[in-house]
Amino acid sequence: MTAHLGDPGTTTELLYPPIEETWRLEDLFASESDFLVARASLKARLPEVARWCGRLGSSAQVLAEALDFMADLSRELQRLMAYASMRSDADTRVAAALALRQEVELLFTEYGRSAAYVRPEILMLAPERVAAFLGQEPRLAPHGHFLRDLARQRQHVLSPPEERVLAEASIISGGSDTLFGVFQNAEMPFPEVTLAGGETTRLTPANFARHRTTSLRPDRERLFAAYLGTYRSFQNTLGHNLFEGIKGHVFRSRARNYGSCLEAALDGDNIPVSVYRNLVAQIRDRLPVIHRYFRLRARALGLPHLAYHDLHCPIAEGPRARYTVEQAAELVRDSMAPLGDRYADPLRRAFEERWIDWHPMPGKRSGAYASGSAYDVHPFMLLNYNGDYESVSTLAHEVGHAMHSHLSNRTQPYPTADYSIFVAEVASTFNEAMLQESLMKRATDREEKLFLLSGQLDGFRATLFRQTMFAEFELLIHEKVERGESLTGEALSALYLDLVRAYHAHDEGVCEVDERHAVEWAVVPHFHYNFYVYQYATGITAATALSEAVLAEEPGARDRYLRFLSAGGSDYPLQLLREAGVDLTQPEPYEATMRAMSRALDRLEALLDERP
Repeated sequence: MTAHLGDPGTTTELLYPPIEETWRLEDLFASESDFLVARASLKARLPEVARWCGRLGSSAQVLAEALDFMADLSRELQRLMAYASMRSDADTRVAAALALRQEVELLFTEYGRSAAYVRPEILMLAPERVAAFLGQEPRLAPHGHFLRDLARQRQHVLSPPEERVLAEASIISGGSDTLFGVFQNAEMPFPEVTLAGGETTRLTPANFARHRTTSLRPDRERLFAAYLGTYRSFQNTLGHNLFEGIKGHVFRSRARNYGSCLEAALDGDNIPVSVYRNLVAQIRDRLPVIHRYFRLRARALGLPHLAYHDLHCPIAEGPRARYTVEQAAELVRDSMAPLGDRYADPLRRAFEERWIDWHPMPGKRSGAYASGSAYDVHPFMLLNYNGDYESVSTLAHEVGHAMHSHLSNRTQPYPTADYSIFVAEVASTFNEAMLQESLMKRATDREEKLFLLSGQLDGFRATLFRQTMFAEFELLIHEKVERGESLTGEALSALYLDLVRAYHAHDEGVCEVDERHAVEWAVVPHFHYNFYVYQYATGITAATALSEAVLAEEPGARDRYLRFLSAGGSDYPLQLLREAGVDLTQPEPYEATMRAMSRALDRLEALLDERP
């Protein structure tokens, strides 16, 4: 691989990226023509789904035949979507590529409508009959977890006609997050800001994220004021859009007879509501730990106290200005070496066999992700790599998702290969912790160690404390709508400001949160995702415990973690984590995370004491 990197502080858009640094989508379909043939073939098979309607309980063999057929359709649909979505993400300006994706999305809706009878029809069977079927027919074994989980959710599955209505309703659901994404990514009139050095930049989300790390405090203030001011101009529109999305969550939870949106959102993974509330309570009780970091950060920056716009700039010089893609790959490989060859071999393939689209390009989707939905192929990763430390950390994060998918797909049958989002963030955050430890061992001077320690602590701040704050906000706004209360943009901003000030000890003078930050809720797409963000916080908590066990070479820790990565969705997420060594229903994982944070804070304070 050849590095094509700009000067320090810039992001390069390559006109012609090296072919070895882009996806090899032909691993999915050799050409678009082959994709179109496969799509037409699948569409022609969809009417066959109805073939088993009214017959699922006739015998174990019939039930196995039906579920195998539908699993095969689902597997092919996911492969089609992987190809279409990545074609579109490579250049979001290309309408034809977007059309391919939309057409596959419609196939998902058609499939959901056709298969809407399956869940209620199975639930019409006596539990003893389903258990007998599982004992009689080996082909049902891969579907066993689905069947047992379906019985658990019996009271929330509706009659066949009602299920068909809900399936049809999926065509109009998700409107609020789609509208938000289109507006933010394509049509929001982001301002241009001239920085102290004379550079003028248009404050898109990507540019804001890059420039807010500047060491010049007046620039940080100017950037936050301009960027958030844009969202404030659309506060009421964005607030009403979020309100509409939450109303959809309320509709679906009540239609399925849940007591709340939170209960409905968590029940799919069999997560008790107490786990969510325990997270908020545990982190609320431990806010003094992050407040200690804010005080040390202010000291490192030479400030009497922090302001909210001071949370993103580095407190010391990074390990080096830029990493080539070869160096980034080497750092990630080295950091994951404690997991042995079973992890190292597919990781090597990911770098050598073009599983990754590396570089920012005009029209390319922003951010980064890993997709393992193409069960029969391999995972793919999208990056917008610019060679800085954050890019290397992002690579490690996405590699965590990709290896989780690869090991699950290679170990589990398709029906149990896909894992829950609840455990997905464990694998990615685990890798970040491993990279952090590896780089700390390589560090040779005080400033480099300061940079890495602050990076580790910023990770806890952003992923554990900030995401828990988001989770508390999300719970509060859903409960308001469930009580029949209004949710205007102004009300959202007032609620958010109170919360962010509490988490940052504004009233105690630890970190000042100006009123302009009240509208920050409008920047966060995840509030449209129906109780998604809390999983980042539980994920880093579990990952911290697991990575420390592996790094300490505790007996069996590595094997337990690899089994966890290979388990897919073969059991409920909490149980999979218990078997790996973490019980998130208890305080201990949070206490362990706070101990890790406190050790990092002690090391940071000692290094600051040594500073001239």
